[in-house]
Amino acid sequence: MPDDDRAVMERLAALEAEVKADADAQRMRKEAAMAKVREERAKQQAERDDLRERQARLVARKPREESRPRRDEESDHGDLGGALELAGKANRVRNELAKKPGKGDKSWIKSGIASTALGPIGWLYAGSLREAVPAATAWLGIMILLSKLPLGILMWPLFLVALPLSGLAGVLYALSYNRAGSRQRLFGDKDKKQLPSGDR
Repeated sequence: MPDDDRAVMERLAALEAEVKADADAQRMRKEAAMAKVREERAKQQAERDDLRERQARLVARKPREESRPRRDEESDHGDLGGALELAGKANRVRNELAKKPGKGDKSWIKSGIASTALGPIGWLYAGSLREAVPAATAWLGIMILLSKLPLGILMWPLFLVALPLSGLAGVLYALSYNRAGSRQRLFGDKDKKQLPSGDR
């Protein structure tokens, strides 16, 4: 075999070995990354399971301790129960906020933005019409009145408080809608009969 051909074959063999080594290195990096992701997921799952187990132990222990409470510990148990209940509600709200709205659900992001930008008018998107329509009408009346008054501009700082609260109400309306599948009231007597389907 001539020297030129031998040199070409050697270079090809070296190039092939380099490509193979690079592919092996990439495969090793990918496997290491996947192993790390699996390890992180297993760790997070273990932490969640541990938290659930601790909460279950606390909840199971609480009724036994309440049957014979000591006076100096009564307030501590009440605080612990309230904290657990608040943590559970916060966890449910976080899960609802993270969940993508399905077909027929209302987007809490759209509801919050509309209610912050437009005030109670944005409540019409997901809120109870018995609450949203009067609030939107009153809001429009106030806006028109303030635009006519010469010192109406002095009232605008109040909107810096009112509009974020309206946005929060819009988010709560959307979450309540998605939970119940229909428009729900936030204010007033919730024990009254639910609105008919025409209010949806």
